[in-house]
Amino acid sequence: METAKTIDVLNELITINNDRIEGYQTASEETDEQDLKTLFSGFIRNSQKCKTELEGEVNRLAGEVAEGTKTSGKFFRVWMDVKAALTGKDHKLILDSCEYGEDVAKGTYEKVLKDDLQELTSEQQNMIRDQHSVIKADHDKVKSMRDALVTS
Repeated sequence: METAKTIDVLNELITINNDRIEGYQTASEETDEQDLKTLFSGFIRNSQKCKTELEGEVNRLAGEVAEGTKTSGKFFRVWMDVKAALTGKDHKLILDSCEYGEDVAKGTYEKVLKDDLQELTSEQQNMIRDQHSVIKADHDKVKSMRDALVTS
C-alpha cells in the first residue's frame, strides 16, 4: 500500500461528494417543491458527512485534500440546469437528472471497492463500504420516487 495512491483514492471519493453537494444545491435552487428540497437537503448532509470522514483520513496521511468537482459533476449540474429550464421544473425530469448523478456517484464508489481495495486499510475499506451503502440508499430513493411518478 502506497500512501500517495491511498490519498488519490480518498480524494476521488471526496471529489464525487463535492459533485453531489454542489449538484443538489443547484437542484434545490431549481425547484419550488418542498419534498424535493427536503430530499436534496438530506443528500447534501449525507455527502458532507462522507466528505468529512474522507478528509479526516487524507489529513491523517498528511495529504492534500482535493477541492472542486469532476468534469462529470460539472456536466451533471449543467444538465440539471438545462433540464429544469426546458421542462418548467418538471418533477419527473428533475428526478431523472438526479438519478443520473446518483449513478455516477454510486459507480465511483463501486469502482473504488472493486479496483482499489489494496490501497486502503481495513478501517478505510469499512468506512467506504458504509458510505457506499448511504450513497446507494440515496440512489434507490431517487429511483423509487421517479418510478412512482411514472406509474401514477
